[in-house]
Amino acid sequence: MIENLTSRVNADEMLVKRGRFLSTTLLLAVGPTDWLVTIAEGRIVSVTRGPFVMPSWSFALRASEEEWAQFWAARPRPGSHDLMALIKRRTLRAEGNLQIFMANLRYFKEALAKLRATGASA
Repeated sequence: MIENLTSRVNADEMLVKRGRFLSTTLLLAVGPTDWLVTIAEGRIVSVTRGPFVMPSWSFALRASEEEWAQFWAARPRPGSHDLMALIKRRTLRAEGNLQIFMANLRYFKEALAKLRATGASA
C-alpha cells in the first residue's frame, strides 16, 4: 500500500506545487516495518522498504500498524483523522529535524492522507 504513495502524490499537481521547496528523506515506521520516503521538490522520488542498516533521514514518523490503519481508513474516526491528532494522543512519534516536518505540515498531512481508501485531494 505504501508503495502507492509515489503515484498518488505525484499525480496531484497542487500538492506537488505546495511542496515545491521541499526536498528531504523521511522514515515512515509502520509498526516494525520501516520505509524511507525520498522527496525532491514536492515529488516523491522513491519509497523503499526496510530493513535498513544505517538509514539516513531528516525526520521520522513512527506509529503502530493499527494506528496507521485507522489513519488510512476511508473515514477515520476523530483522533485518528490527522497527524497532529495522532501526536496529541501519543500514538504517533515524530523524531529528528522537526523543523522540516512542521514547516511543511500541510504537505505531509495531505501526502499521507493519499493512502486512504478514497485518497484525499489537496
